[in-house]
Amino acid sequence: MNAPTPALVARPERLRLVGQRRQVLAVMHQRLMVAMIVYVAIIALIVLRILWLAAFGDHAGRKQNVTALVPERGDIVDREGHPLARTIDAWTISIHPRKVIGSKLELARALARLMPERDEATYFAMLRSDKPFYYLQRRAPPRLVQAVNALGEPGLAIDREPDRLYPQTSLAAHVVGYTDVDGNGMAGAERAFQDLLSDPARRGQALTLSISSRVQQALENELNAAMSEFSAIGAAGVIMDIHTGEVLAMTSLPQLNPNVAGSGSPEARFNRATLGVYELGSTFKPFTVAMAMDAGVIKSFGQMYPCPQELHAYGQTVHDTHPYGRACSVAEIMKESSNIGTAQIADKLGRERQKAFLKKMGFLDPIGIELKEKGRTLTPGKRWGPFETMTVGFGHAVAVTPLHLATGYATLFNGGIYRPATILKVERGHPVPKGHRVFSEDTSYRMRALLRLVVTQGTGKKADAPGYRVGGKTGTAEKLIGGRYTSAAVVTSFAGVFPMDEPRYVMVVMLDDPKATPKTYGFHTAGWNVAPVVSRTISRIAPMLGVRPDKNREPNMAEVLPFVHESEH
Repeated sequence: MNAPTPALVARPERLRLVGQRRQVLAVMHQRLMVAMIVYVAIIALIVLRILWLAAFGDHAGRKQNVTALVPERGDIVDREGHPLARTIDAWTISIHPRKVIGSKLELARALARLMPERDEATYFAMLRSDKPFYYLQRRAPPRLVQAVNALGEPGLAIDREPDRLYPQTSLAAHVVGYTDVDGNGMAGAERAFQDLLSDPARRGQALTLSISSRVQQALENELNAAMSEFSAIGAAGVIMDIHTGEVLAMTSLPQLNPNVAGSGSPEARFNRATLGVYELGSTFKPFTVAMAMDAGVIKSFGQMYPCPQELHAYGQTVHDTHPYGRACSVAEIMKESSNIGTAQIADKLGRERQKAFLKKMGFLDPIGIELKEKGRTLTPGKRWGPFETMTVGFGHAVAVTPLHLATGYATLFNGGIYRPATILKVERGHPVPKGHRVFSEDTSYRMRALLRLVVTQGTGKKADAPGYRVGGKTGTAEKLIGGRYTSAAVVTSFAGVFPMDEPRYVMVVMLDDPKATPKTYGFHTAGWNVAPVVSRTISRIAPMLGVRPDKNREPNMAEVLPFVHESEH
């Protein structure tokens, strides 16, 4: 018989020890959980504080609705991908007067020494004011940042903020434009494409313009030199592809540096190429001839018109700079830029047909382009009678922008199709617009020889660029000063196309109030001051654009040469 197994009973002391251990562990777990909760809460508060400061704080000197969480503004590049505008991180120095703990007078003296654009009294007044915040300098150089930081004043704030940089400085400044201190587009492409450039969905995608930096540089260089040589008060220039409407270069002088646009003069910020309207004189005459050809008024370049010393019409008198004093052909009228001959052609065309053609060319409306800076064209309006039709025919009593003129020449020589100008590169996402017909293809073709004649034998000889077959027209218009026209102040212009046997590019240049020089023998007309700009610029840019010089090629000059009087060539 087996003996019974004895029961194992723990001692009372041991049971008390186990209970105490369990109680200690429970307390430790509770304390650990509380510590973890407190830790997570602290981390959450820190994160929330950082997010709040990023979204609503003024540490970076931004408006409350412009925050560090907004994506950077998109870059702007030229047609070859060279940067024209980009966003960088820049240093900003600011002061919080209420947080200054040192001597405000000593701090004002130190700031005046480091940033002398303000005097000591101004800084001291800022430090004693009730305003919580002042900018001292944005886009501060590193040396200045280091010197300000060395002052050791807690009231001084040094922060980083996005800033717009224009690495090409003044190059194509009026096309690219500029932004304000808060990154909003104020002019040019920056303003025209504000929504696109600031769209978060397009972050990292550059806006590609039609501008070629190399072509732009050549145009600006030559036009700036001419403006200086002839002491003009302003200048403008446009180079366009006549088939796509792409603006390859566009400049307005005086120059503007968009990095410091606020320091530029109103004249420098003014875009003369799209906002300024001018009477561009005889550069209008080819349009009058082309209109008359399409309307059947002109049958041949040999058609004759009386060209007396003076033309008396509708109680007014029309004069010529170089009067023929005899009957002259259409070819001769264009060659010597006869106001008298052109006025008679315009008179035969009539006001209604003239207005209809100008409307189709966009000359009665603001220029068609993406830029917001657009000038309103000027016409005789309700006073557009028979004599005004004559004067509009030779480029007076009508004022347009240089870009209007360039678009008109593109229309005249691309086969007769009007297409609006564009500052965006033509590619898959931005195709060539269909456009609409203004002139017949035959008229477009025949006008080539007529404008080539002007350069080879007429008023535009100095615009010729050997081998590049330049055709075009000079224009010298008197300025309206004090309600009266004066020959003492003029606007000179040249509108040209090359190569004229197969037109591809149009170039328009304009000088505002150029002065005569000894080299021009006292003349201040377009043939002396802007025509050479065209010659030099085309000689520089044609190789960049893939146009080869060829002295053996010409448009069909048999269209015009038989109608030029023997004594004239």
